Amino acid sequence: MRIIDLSQTIVEGMDTYPGDPEVKIDLLHSHEENNWELRQLTLGSHTGTHVDSFSHMHAGKKSIDEIPLERFFGKAQLVHLSEDWPKNQGLFFSEEIGISQFHQLVQANPNFVGGEITEELERALLGVNVITYTDLVNLEDLPYNQSFTFYGLPLKIKNGDGSPVRAMAILDEG
Repeated sequence: MRIIDLSQTIVEGMDTYPGDPEVKIDLLHSHEENNWELRQLTLGSHTGTHVDSFSHMHAGKKSIDEIPLERFFGKAQLVHLSEDWPKNQGLFFSEEIGISQFHQLVQANPNFVGGEITEELERALLGVNVITYTDLVNLEDLPYNQSFTFYGLPLKIKNGDGSPVRAMAILDEG
């Protein structure tokens, strides 16, 4: 078994989407002064590697706390745009994928889609209840067309439009 971390490290001052909150991490308590550490985090719900709820781009759709946990993990593959894609599992792309692939994606019936997804495609996928993951890293470490188990669990944020995640791929190499 091999685990590949697909998550960006959250650091103060990291790049965010234009208009999103700046990431701030303040040390409030230290070992030296309090005998423990505690940090205050200020960040947007779409900071770093994150998952989008259906309500992110569609009023009245389910928020992150209303989507069943089993939607945030499962069998997945890294695939090329030019190939046939497996059905009924997560699909990840290391190249930009846009709205022209929408119908092909719907036919594949993915549990979730991740990678460089255009905003137009993200809106369309969320509209048909396909979960989207963005700002993933280390996709180049995944083998193409080989199934792995993906986990990208969100924080349970009431009425959440999305959440940072610790995303990982678990490859069975035995």
